[in-house]
Amino acid sequence: QLHLVESGGGLVQPGGSLRLSCTVSGFTLDSQNIGWFRQAPGKQREGILCINSGTSSANYRDSVKGRFTTSRDNAKNTVYLQMNSLKPEDTASYHCAAGIFPCSGYILPGYDYWGQGTQVTVSS
Repeated sequence: QLHLVESGGGLVQPGGSLRLSCTVSGFTLDSQNIGWFRQAPGKQREGILCINSGTSSANYRDSVKGRFTTSRDNAKNTVYLQMNSLKPEDTASYHCAAGIFPCSGYILPGYDYWGQGTQVTVSS
């Protein structure tokens, strides 16, 4: 079975940093494109970045560009999301997803697997 498990969320002050992890099982990171999404209470889910499986290149949503970066460790089957200069508007549940659909900019337009999410709260 294929699984994605996110971790690393928490409470952080504005301007702080967090590193989220998305650990996958049942497939290799070079076989599926990975998307990160977030959803805040009362708001629609939004994609924030998409990672091309073959090149490891990523596209970012404008609102996170320059603050968030992604990397992956194939040996650990883990994708990381480093989030710096966090703002209160970054508060959301963050999820990773995997699918074979090509990235459409920073959006993974279709996915077969979805993680349960990790909560990020940015507040003073």
